[in-house]
Amino acid sequence: MAFLERSTKNTENRYWYPEENTFPVSNRYTTGVAGQRFFGELKDNARITGTRCHSCQVTFVPARMFCERCFARLDDWLDVGSEGTVFSYTVAYVNRDGSAKPEPAIIAAVRVADGILVHRLLGCNAGEVTIGMKVQAVFRPEAERTGSILDISHFRPV
Repeated sequence: MAFLERSTKNTENRYWYPEENTFPVSNRYTTGVAGQRFFGELKDNARITGTRCHSCQVTFVPARMFCERCFARLDDWLDVGSEGTVFSYTVAYVNRDGSAKPEPAIIAAVRVADGILVHRLLGCNAGEVTIGMKVQAVFRPEAERTGSILDISHFRPV
């Protein structure tokens, strides 16, 4: 699940040409041990996992290898379930190129355990979304999953 493109000249990354509709940054990046396992669970088992710090009583989602508060090593992996609550959201009315979207897109920050996942919210219109609303992850079919956050197709209201 690492990106295999690599930039060999950082001068190649200086300019963005909007007419190409892409950002020309390429590099070799890995999500790390915890990220690889987190995305592997999404892909292989359609499960959202987190790691628990017993000292701080925090469950990190996405999973981490070390607690961000006390720096303890996190070895306790948990299935945190597929439900969460809307922590915040925004409604996008335009595409990246500035053109109007045919339908507004709702992007939500969803609290899962003690963490946040940012993703699309489908199954409701913008006027129905509320902070604290219960939502559930909808996973792509197994054959379509690739080991990325997009293995979660979207969230929907419960």
